Amino acid sequence: MDNILESAVLMLQKRPPKLLKQLLYCLDYLSEDDQEVVKKAYVFSSISHEHQSRQSGEPYIHHPAAVATTLAELKLDKETISAGLLHDVLEDTTLTKELLHEEFGSEILSLVDGVSKLDQIEYADNNQRQAESFRKMMLAMVQDIRVILIKLADRLHNIQTLNALDTKKQMRIGKETLEVYAPIANRLGIFNMKVLLEKEAFKFAYPYRYKIISRALKKKLGNQKRILKKISTRISKKLNEKTILHDIEAREKDLFSVYKKMKKRHLSLDQIVDMYGLRIIVDDVHDCYQVLGLVHEVYKPIMGKFKDYIAIPRVNGYQSIHTSLLGPGGTPIEVQIRTRAMHRVAENGIAAHWKYKSENPSDASPQAKAREWLASIQEIQGVSHPEEFLESVKVDLFPDKVYVFSPKGKIFRLPSKATCVDFAYAVHSDLGNSCIGAKINKVQMPLRTVIESGQTIEILTSKNSNPDPNWLSFITTAKARNNLRNYLKKLTSAQTSALGKRLFNNALNTLGKKQRNISKKQIQLLLESLAFKNMDELYENIGLGDKNPLLIAQMMLGEQQENHTSFDHAPLLIKGTEGVSITFSNCCHPIPGDAIIGHLSKAKGLVIHRRKCLHVNSFIKEISRWISVEWVDNVDHMLSTEITVHAKHQPGSFAEIAGKIADNGCNVEQVSIATEYEDDTVDLLFQIQVENRKYLADIIKQIRVLQSVKKVTRSMH
Repeated sequence: MDNILESAVLMLQKRPPKLLKQLLYCLDYLSEDDQEVVKKAYVFSSISHEHQSRQSGEPYIHHPAAVATTLAELKLDKETISAGLLHDVLEDTTLTKELLHEEFGSEILSLVDGVSKLDQIEYADNNQRQAESFRKMMLAMVQDIRVILIKLADRLHNIQTLNALDTKKQMRIGKETLEVYAPIANRLGIFNMKVLLEKEAFKFAYPYRYKIISRALKKKLGNQKRILKKISTRISKKLNEKTILHDIEAREKDLFSVYKKMKKRHLSLDQIVDMYGLRIIVDDVHDCYQVLGLVHEVYKPIMGKFKDYIAIPRVNGYQSIHTSLLGPGGTPIEVQIRTRAMHRVAENGIAAHWKYKSENPSDASPQAKAREWLASIQEIQGVSHPEEFLESVKVDLFPDKVYVFSPKGKIFRLPSKATCVDFAYAVHSDLGNSCIGAKINKVQMPLRTVIESGQTIEILTSKNSNPDPNWLSFITTAKARNNLRNYLKKLTSAQTSALGKRLFNNALNTLGKKQRNISKKQIQLLLESLAFKNMDELYENIGLGDKNPLLIAQMMLGEQQENHTSFDHAPLLIKGTEGVSITFSNCCHPIPGDAIIGHLSKAKGLVIHRRKCLHVNSFIKEISRWISVEWVDNVDHMLSTEITVHAKHQPGSFAEIAGKIADNGCNVEQVSIATEYEDDTVDLLFQIQVENRKYLADIIKQIRVLQSVKKVTRSMH
């Protein structure tokens, strides 16, 4: 082996192959000694894979060389690039760990071994196997983040050369890339990698949708270059007048981001406004804000389309100012403004750390943010169920932008639908474990309240307080869920039962009763209906968070007995409410898909409201009667809701709108004129029956395109 290696090294020095030349061209940032290590890794990989070829027919060395080149473009260290060249040798060749350790040392061996283990992970239809595979990948990333960077580069080249596989495999790998690998690249701030992964994966995962959107986008952006050149020339002239050094780049809107926006907001391609994009890169932060003012002078800004990610960076460390302008002929343009340092971080995310670690430490912010995220993953790795781990981490992989403040002004980033309890745990585990209430913008609110960007959250605590199992029904973050489950797991059966009994007695107190006033007959009927042997078994279920104490207490007392008969044969729509009287509020008309909350009423049973309902805040004095609830999966039932249609007051307009609703197989229960205006327009209030939010969104979208219609909104009294 030694003689073969010596001959190979001499050959490479005299006449390096094209693949190695391309790789070395990207390694100008490494020292000569470091480059020699990479060359040696190339020799080992080339010889080990000498008689192997890929399914496309090309020599196998093309793959590790492409992986290493991608890593080199990210300016990673010699160990990572060498491991990229060698990442398949342990699995696919006769090369041993001992030889690899002897020739390259423990660090490179550890990286190669880490990637090899990930390569054995297969995407499976079985949820538990898939979740276990995902857990292994995340935990490998915790040990050394370079392992996942190599894996991302490996996946990128594999998906760029996926044509050799059959259609079924293409679709499976494409979907896996969109669901797992692209989100990880995004979470680590590696925007270039994320875009390339999505671009290639989209056409294999959803070939028909890719074809349709691609064709429509080409047609829509036919004259994009001419318009962008005109816009950038005009902006550049303005910036030159103010002697601001800058670069302007035209940005191509990638297909998958267009598709995601269409899907999320139920929009047609014509309704996606920011199809044209420019990026302005300047020297410092002061210039960013000056440029913002100048571009608003050149083109009018679109209201509500401004985001300052410099003042409040995204969760992955991304910083930039985004604004949308009305260009020539009313063409919407999205403009991004950032410094050169921000641009470097935006393109390469955490990978930017390795090359620029000796420069401004603020450039390493993605490194710090990624480490913080990985620490939270390490915190939950002891979770017993892989599927639970998968769901916990996915919350962090797909974070929506919710930024809130502590009373001292510190910014906290939380995922969409996070509650006050999630915020408490984000500040500190001890704060979460002892919280009893919260103030949002100085107004006391229930702990289950969903927080929104810009709010200031203050957590109220008590030394004698313990976590409440009921929190499991509404908390969203991995940290909060993990802390609560750990607390419950540490309790003995007797402690769990005692906790459940205390929660149940508190629920009875809320309903104005004491357990000593409950008859044996009531207790027996309750136990029989819930299939429990005794009250201790029921208490333990309450203590573990499996049963809601308020609902159980209400069932025992039969508060709304007169309402039960009308619900005996009603379908179950809300999880965990078997035998409970359910009413849907007329003030906000909740439908499946809405975020909901329940209010215990003596007269109406459990009344379901939308979380955004204005009445939720008006019942603040009855915090203890509010219960976090969820829809059952796959609701097959029509529920009433209301929409307001602002339309021209002319013959035939009402019939046209009602006809469009009827065309969708939707029942119109009631219609009335809400308001008449002097400009010959009118607000028509329709009460209709729909299956869910998506169904309603489709109907609204079809009504909006009618010529007589000005605006359609969902009503909220």
